[in-house]
Amino acid sequence: MTDYVSRSTTDIAALPHTVWSALVNPELAGNYMFGSTVASDFQPGSPITFRGEYEGRSFEDHGEILEADEPRLLRYTHYSPLSGQPDVPDSYHTLTFTLEESARGTRVTLTQDNNPTQEAADHSTANWERVLEALRVTAERLGG
Repeated sequence: MTDYVSRSTTDIAALPHTVWSALVNPELAGNYMFGSTVASDFQPGSPITFRGEYEGRSFEDHGEILEADEPRLLRYTHYSPLSGQPDVPDSYHTLTFTLEESARGTRVTLTQDNNPTQEAADHSTANWERVLEALRVTAERLGG
């Protein structure tokens, strides 16, 4: 593992429970996860898969739910064959979504560890900023 961590934050005008619902509802996840189909029951130890197309290439990413503390914390591992790395533990990232109640509603911070370089972490940050913006739109449409 490396020490390069990407970090993205956004404020969402919705309560943490609403944001959590948007985050863990597989039917809504495609709205913010690059149009992918997400499958998981979001229970610790359960698998999570992402299937779709990104930048013209099909993918099937996978990982495992590590922690799900509604409505505060969701943490899971993530591996993508598009990375070009072998499917071994050192090739996995850990994604951590932290939800904190704020004056506007909810502040969501997303971190991704195990980026091989600062450039890779910066690229991930840009991707996750797009994801959080789409999560914001999705959660705010749900209201509450």
